[in-house]
Amino acid sequence: MNVEYKDIKDFTKEQLEDLFLSVDWSSGHFPDKLVVAMKNFKTVISAWDDDKLVGMICAMDDGIMNAYVHYLLVNPAYHGKMIGRTLVDKIKEYYKDYMRIAVIAYDNEAHFYERCGFEKSTDASPMFITSLWT
Repeated sequence: MNVEYKDIKDFTKEQLEDLFLSVDWSSGHFPDKLVVAMKNFKTVISAWDDDKLVGMICAMDDGIMNAYVHYLLVNPAYHGKMIGRTLVDKIKEYYKDYMRIAVIAYDNEAHFYERCGFEKSTDASPMFITSLWT
């Protein structure tokens, strides 16, 4: 397996649906919306095994100080191959001159982000208004 990383925003709805549903994210049920969302993100870095989309990280930012990682997902069949860590490293490099890179981690994934250099806040909590179930 030779994973290639690409800085692109054009995906088919089938590619996005396959990746998002592979990790049981409800947004995978809205592939048409995901296609538009990817084009609107400031930064999208994807991981490919030949022509199969196997991972991605997406971020938005204010152009100078703050970046927010919204999506990081890797197809479970590719877990343990350093794809997620590589995607985070690429985002950290892209935003190296920013003062803050933020992520909202699900509790069972917080340890991954901590190993990537993120710190849990002691005085803030994520809050949502959402119609998604995951």
